[in-house]
Amino acid sequence: MHISFLLHNAYGIGGTIRTTFNLAGTLAEHHDVEIVSVFRHRDDPALGAPAGVRMSHLVDLRKKSPTYDGDRPEHARAASVFPGGDTRYKQYSVLTDARIAAHLRSLEADVVVGTRPGLNVHISRQTRRGPVRVGQEHLTLDSHGYRLRREIGYRYGLLDALTTVTEADARDYRTRLRLPGVRVESIANSVPAPAAAPADGTEKWVVAAGRLHKVKRYDLLVRAFAEVVEVRPDWRLRVYGGGDASGNERRALDALVSRLGLDDHVFLMGSVHPMEAEWPKGSVAAVTSDRESFGMTIVEAMRCGLPVVATDCPHGPREIIDDGVDGVLVPTGDQHAVAKALLSLIDDDGLRLRLGRAALTAAERFDPARIAERHERLFTELAGPGPNAARGHSLGALGTAFHRARGDVLDGAYALRHKAADVIRARRAG
Repeated sequence: MHISFLLHNAYGIGGTIRTTFNLAGTLAEHHDVEIVSVFRHRDDPALGAPAGVRMSHLVDLRKKSPTYDGDRPEHARAASVFPGGDTRYKQYSVLTDARIAAHLRSLEADVVVGTRPGLNVHISRQTRRGPVRVGQEHLTLDSHGYRLRREIGYRYGLLDALTTVTEADARDYRTRLRLPGVRVESIANSVPAPAAAPADGTEKWVVAAGRLHKVKRYDLLVRAFAEVVEVRPDWRLRVYGGGDASGNERRALDALVSRLGLDDHVFLMGSVHPMEAEWPKGSVAAVTSDRESFGMTIVEAMRCGLPVVATDCPHGPREIIDDGVDGVLVPTGDQHAVAKALLSLIDDDGLRLRLGRAALTAAERFDPARIAERHERLFTELAGPGPNAARGHSLGALGTAFHRARGDVLDGAYALRHKAADVIRARRAG
């Protein structure tokens, strides 16, 4: 089977890139797999290219490259296919519209897979008839703004399947968007087994990791850890992760640590890649987010033998952690509950070790081989004969033309409404 992934930028660093590389590399053990990156800004992928996977790009943003596209006039003109509600919209252009269209219309693949909403829309609108069209959602439906939800609501109808990383999010797509005939499946992200030995549970460190963003609520974790230190001053906290370009969140957390007198107990470590060597240096992991689309760091910590204390936020933690068996779930935003849960594991060596061993075993279900098998089964059912085969193969030219025409009309109407709203806002501001 020839499987083609369409990725925003395979040469950067991010969770979607990492999980796509994991899946593509595992599928490549038995299939012909390629990753097509819309953009390329450096010579080599920052995360290293997955073995056995062909890599190519559509728009070259390497300034010293002889094929540099950044100064083309078409690249300065706004995209009309990539949806305006996608947060990456400003990076797309008339040039990307044309390059993606040319790629999809000539693609000789059995399955084409999009990895973000804007690319899923391109696949639904521009892929030639033949390949199975699969859209992946790595964020939740609720995390998309109103405009994007409207846009994908009438564009995703031409996909054959849509995958989400949690069952809770799959339910949202099934019930809140009208996508008749589109198969919606939840398939979790995969995390490889770490090369390092798992944690032994004896180190007096709590570990947290993820980008420094308000939604991750590291301020809550730091305040909770202040309560821990009052009882167990021999324990410390490491927080791994980089912030945005402004550095505001990092400065705010530094100030909070100092204000609470935790300079000798809480350490902001910055970004570390890969993290698999850092998790085993701790004995407990903590995730205090207000929301998660999945919870990759939870699985990463569990694969290293750490029990995780996590807020029971939408959508991922409850589908990963079995509360009291291989980790602990606490109410979202409850500082005292976080502190109490951390102390329950810190003070009880037997409980901590037992939950850590259970976490190591439970996390095996996220192994790339198991996750790839689920994708492979979906692709095979959609591409092959039988009742589960993709409806896109039998929809017909007339039906496809109707869906596309309806989408074009709605696109135009929505663009006019959006422009009118901008004019009204500008007049009010003036």
